[in-house]
Amino acid sequence: MLIPKLVTTLRDYDRGQLTRDVIAGVIVGIVALPLAIAFAIASGLTPERGLYTAIIAGFLISALGGSRVQIGGPTGAFVVIVAGIVQRYGVEGLLVATLMAGVILVVFGLVRIGGAIKFIPFPVTIGFTSGIALIIFSGQVKDLLGLDMGAVPAAFVAKWGAYARAFESVNPWALLVAVGALAIILVWPKVERRIPGPFVALIATTALVQLFHLPVETIGARFGAIHAGLPRPSLPHVTLPLIASLAGPAFTIAMLAAIESLLSAVVADGMIGGRHRSNMELVAQGVANIASPLFGGMPATGAIARTATNVKNGAATPIAGMVHAVTLLLITLFFGRWAGLIPLATLAAILVVVAFHMSEWRTFVSEFRAPKSDVAVLLATFLLTVLVDLTVAIEVGMVLAAFLFMRRMAEVTNIKVLTHEFEDPTDDFETDPNAVRRRVVPEGVQVYEITGPFFFGAAEMFKDRVSRIAGKPKVLILRLRHVPVIDSTGLHALRDVVGRSRKEGTLVILSDVHAQPVVALERSGMYDELGEENVHGNIDDALNRARAHLGLPPMQPPAFATPTVARETSPGMPVIP
Repeated sequence: MLIPKLVTTLRDYDRGQLTRDVIAGVIVGIVALPLAIAFAIASGLTPERGLYTAIIAGFLISALGGSRVQIGGPTGAFVVIVAGIVQRYGVEGLLVATLMAGVILVVFGLVRIGGAIKFIPFPVTIGFTSGIALIIFSGQVKDLLGLDMGAVPAAFVAKWGAYARAFESVNPWALLVAVGALAIILVWPKVERRIPGPFVALIATTALVQLFHLPVETIGARFGAIHAGLPRPSLPHVTLPLIASLAGPAFTIAMLAAIESLLSAVVADGMIGGRHRSNMELVAQGVANIASPLFGGMPATGAIARTATNVKNGAATPIAGMVHAVTLLLITLFFGRWAGLIPLATLAAILVVVAFHMSEWRTFVSEFRAPKSDVAVLLATFLLTVLVDLTVAIEVGMVLAAFLFMRRMAEVTNIKVLTHEFEDPTDDFETDPNAVRRRVVPEGVQVYEITGPFFFGAAEMFKDRVSRIAGKPKVLILRLRHVPVIDSTGLHALRDVVGRSRKEGTLVILSDVHAQPVVALERSGMYDELGEENVHGNIDDALNRARAHLGLPPMQPPAFATPTVARETSPGMPVIP
């Protein structure tokens, strides 16, 4: 349902809830202030671009979103991909990529893909999230220690090598400010929870640096004065070659925004006992990411920590998120010029805390107890995120997870012989009234049973097993009662077996065929090739067809057999119910 939560929540709105939403929005706005600035700087952008993003995107995500309490804005998840785009394509390239990602997100929502995001494997998600956390931490070492060095290399290994060479230039005052900020952030919640610790650390350390004139680099010293207010909206310069080169990064931004926003919405649902509208949330995220670059902003998505803060302070409707954006706008207008006094060591300390919580290291470590294939996906995604590129990490992680899943499904698919000396002892004769061993199977007839989805992962195994048939029977019955689906590769393998069997004088009969395989057989032409008389809904009819082919009289099914009633999905197509 593509209706913003704002529309439905205002139907029963009252003054008491307005008061709670305003208080929560103001508090979250204060929390978002240092984070918006810090994420922008960590991404290689000027501080005000983070503020623009939090204001514009934050307002639109709340106003149009499918969650009651979602808070949107710049997040740590984007730091890696944004920094990479800025280094390679410049700020103009970032604006174009963000616009493209916004369009992709809107399309995701309109085609109702919101429910499909949950199918992204957990090892992939935790792998790139932990990798991003490590990269964020790595990017803060220079400001955390006040190192006197030039531009920090982008590559992870080169970055730490540069830190090691510059370690002798540690600024003890910057380190003191960073440690003080960390201490305040960790201790302050035990004193007062309503006023956020990062904001207190920012105010306290900024005052300390200015009061004692400590030799610590500030935002103003590196970036100059922060411009108060919002810039006029303008379209970035777009060219077809630029769009083509940014397609991969834009899709990565869209996927990250979708994953994090819907994950945040699910967490919020658990806290308020609600239910978000995933497709409407994706549309809102898309609109926000289209609007943000028009004002010079960076990508935005739902922020789990700020959303949780919003809920804990009494928010229950999107009004709180809209107030949060307005609060940031007012702070930017009236106090923006003072933001230049903030020590970079303080922002580094705030991002170190963000990285620690983002890493979910306990979950990361616990994943090593998972199956080896999941551990392989986790490590591949993590290492590629850290050492190569986030876009590559997500692509490789998804493909690797898909291949491993297909291998598991192929292993689940089983092909066994149910007749004569090849009889499978696992055939459940005692409890299964439709077991082949309860029937009289004529000489010259062999029954094979396929269990599991008959798809490309199992096709080669099927052909290999059937090719090993000794003695070349006169009739080969393929029992498909445990085959829910068959794909084109499975059909191709089946066609090969039927063709080879005919050349050898063997009749192929299908038994216990379900609805989807029958439809697939008809559409591919295999149904007509086999002949209607050779496709049956139960094993007794298939055995009688085999007896007729051998010139033997038919036999009645055992009294204890479970009757199977054939249904017609189209003329001449028996299907097991």
